[in-house]
Amino acid sequence: MGTFENTLLIFLLIFVSSFFSVSEIALAASRRTRLQVLADEGNSNAKKVMALQENPGNFFTLVQIGLNAVAILGGIFGESTFTPYIINAFSLVFDGPWVETVSFFTSVFFVTSLYILFADLIPKRLAMTAPETIAMSTVRPMLFLITAFKPLVWLFDSLSNLVFYLFGVSTMRKDDITPQDILAMMDAGTRAGILQSHERELLGNVFGLESRSASSAMTARENLIFFMANEPKESIKSKIVKYPHVKFLVVDEVLDHVVGYVDARDLMLLVMNNEQISLKKEGLVKPPLMIPDTITLYEVLEQFKSAGIDFAVVINEYGLVMGVITLHDVMSIVMGELVSYTEDQIIQRDANSWLVDGTTPLTDVIRVLDISDFPDPEAYETIAGFMMYTLRKIPKRTDFVIHGGFKFEVVDIDNYKIDQLLLTKL
Repeated sequence: MGTFENTLLIFLLIFVSSFFSVSEIALAASRRTRLQVLADEGNSNAKKVMALQENPGNFFTLVQIGLNAVAILGGIFGESTFTPYIINAFSLVFDGPWVETVSFFTSVFFVTSLYILFADLIPKRLAMTAPETIAMSTVRPMLFLITAFKPLVWLFDSLSNLVFYLFGVSTMRKDDITPQDILAMMDAGTRAGILQSHERELLGNVFGLESRSASSAMTARENLIFFMANEPKESIKSKIVKYPHVKFLVVDEVLDHVVGYVDARDLMLLVMNNEQISLKKEGLVKPPLMIPDTITLYEVLEQFKSAGIDFAVVINEYGLVMGVITLHDVMSIVMGELVSYTEDQIIQRDANSWLVDGTTPLTDVIRVLDISDFPDPEAYETIAGFMMYTLRKIPKRTDFVIHGGFKFEVVDIDNYKIDQLLLTKL
């Protein structure tokens, strides 16, 4: 063949190589979630791409056969086509036995550069811009080529499978989507302006329900306001006025003997109707929902849904009451800064110091003060728990810990309980 025919053949080989390259990257980069949406809409090519992703062995075998065969042929034709012209060009300026060697390597470099640019880099970058669209456009020709070269594809695919089997390596593609994957996509959406920052926080808080326990959002035992089963009428009225809660726990003599709970609205109805206020009235005290302190907030929501109430008593493994939790408590965690309830627990004194309640959940401290991750956070849930875990003792006033560029100092102790800390930015 002449020079013109060889040149056309080289460019044809480059085109074929670019087709294999763009098909390979498009299949690998295609998002299964997006393909599933297209398949549900009736796109048959999307279903074919998903099938190839599940068993990509034959596909990648064909791609590698095609790329290597084309590269070898391109080198052969390229060297024979361009080397004579390069020799003549160099001979006009230089003369010597090394001219042919330099011309050969120059020809190889030129042809290799064409392949790198037009058969590799450009096609692969193009495939990354719209992987699903390109994968669906190339899937039918690739399936045809897999069928046409089936014996050769089967041979090399079998050999590669044998190697994987000998080394115990699985070749199945895993497309499991984790909460971390979804959060990463939401972060990308926030940076791109698709999601607002508060929308990103709201969705992140929803996923956080699975990792936070019920005790992290409950009203702790020492802060509970409750009625005795035989509470006098005047005492009940006094507590309702002083502590305007929606629901109150009812106990028998001691806090750990829970009788049930009473709705403050039911008590108000009795007052408005001039009826006798007594917790022994039939139907006034409702049976409690008891939940363990080890379940997650997501499981708390499930318990509320199945029981049809929004108030639960949290108990530990010894049957002792740890606190109470309501639907309002859980939703305040979900809403986060949109309806901030941390103002009373985290009070900023000046630009570099904060007063923090000891019962403040660790997640609120991290969110409000942007402190780096705490050591072994699964071992505790509050900032007081962090101090006790780090100091390895019951803290006393002036005890402090340095972490994340902050000084955590105990400033108030109430019966061995850390009541308040001073956080100072260093």
